[in-house]
Amino acid sequence: MRRADRLYQITLFLRSRPLTTARWLADALNVSERTIYRDVADLMCTGLDIEGEAGVGYRLRQRDELPPLTFSTAELDALRLGCRLVSGRGDAELARAAKLALSRIELALKQSGHAMNATPLYVPPLDCQSGLPALSPLRDATRQERVVQFDYVRADGTPSTRRIHPLGLFYWESCWTLVAWCELRDDYRHFRLDRMQGVTVLAERFPRVSGRNLADYLRREGIAPERLG
Repeated sequence: MRRADRLYQITLFLRSRPLTTARWLADALNVSERTIYRDVADLMCTGLDIEGEAGVGYRLRQRDELPPLTFSTAELDALRLGCRLVSGRGDAELARAAKLALSRIELALKQSGHAMNATPLYVPPLDCQSGLPALSPLRDATRQERVVQFDYVRADGTPSTRRIHPLGLFYWESCWTLVAWCELRDDYRHFRLDRMQGVTVLAERFPRVSGRNLADYLRREGIAPERLG
């Protein structure tokens, strides 16, 4: 999380809670208490009216109103369910981001005089954790267009070492897969994250080449982008 985003999130938490300790903020944002002390001090220097101290807790004396939000019951159900899906199917960073995003929405609704009622839609635990350590670096590599190298074991047990250009990550009920351009096969391939080992994101960026991007892959497979959500 960027520091600017963390400072904004601290402000949201202070707005939504009567008293917030540094330990609680540190746990929620996955940083040290020392970092929280420094961030709160910097927020005070900007003129934000925070009262309290380290070891006791903080509260925001003047709570500015956030823009009002209005959602239908079905939209609120979708938001809750989506966050629960991400928390159970994504890596730790995505799960934390889902909870923080939902807290922003809940705060905005509260400020607008609305309540976000409990949603009776649940996501049972699923044993798809084996491939998740690779999810975060692969997300970054896909976004930054960096070459990735790893060892791969196919379903028949055949091992190989691959250098690929990551294009998109897909979740299929019980596992994550990566669609990529494979330098070894000189073609598109998809890889199960739970069969990838020694994932290394290289500093090398892969070139943007017509016929080797995600849009071209989806077009070749006859998949309409809007069907992917």
